[in-house]
Amino acid sequence: MTTLTINGELKSFDAPSDMPLLWVLRDLLGMTGTKFGCGIAQCGACTVQVDGRAVRSCVLPVGAIADRAVTTIEGIGATAAGVKVQKAWLDLEVAQCGYCQMGQIMAAAALLAATANPDDSDIDAAMAGNICRCGTYVRIRAAIKQAASGR
Repeated sequence: MTTLTINGELKSFDAPSDMPLLWVLRDLLGMTGTKFGCGIAQCGACTVQVDGRAVRSCVLPVGAIADRAVTTIEGIGATAAGVKVQKAWLDLEVAQCGYCQMGQIMAAAALLAATANPDDSDIDAAMAGNICRCGTYVRIRAAIKQAASGR
């Protein structure tokens, strides 16, 4: 039996240590907000935070995160940066199809938690690899800037 802290709560489950965190979240714990995209850590749809850092859960073995705190899209609204990012996403109507947006929000919230006033190069670095097939990049950047400004 493995126990992890996910969104501030202890969750126990039975899984092999090499099972990707994504499948633990979705299949074993029923937390379907984190999405499967490419399965090779290239698209960002599966992004969660581990100890506040954005990581790709599709390639992260659950055995590698034993005593670390995991935050998913279901829990990001309990963080200061998450509240700001979610508000900005809604205010600017960022989502189009929405499939990638959970990963985008997780990466943006991690950025703002680490860098209160990111410039364009900070945003580019933090959001690199988070792919949006609908092309909402302009609205994503604007939302991150709005969230950073506190509006």
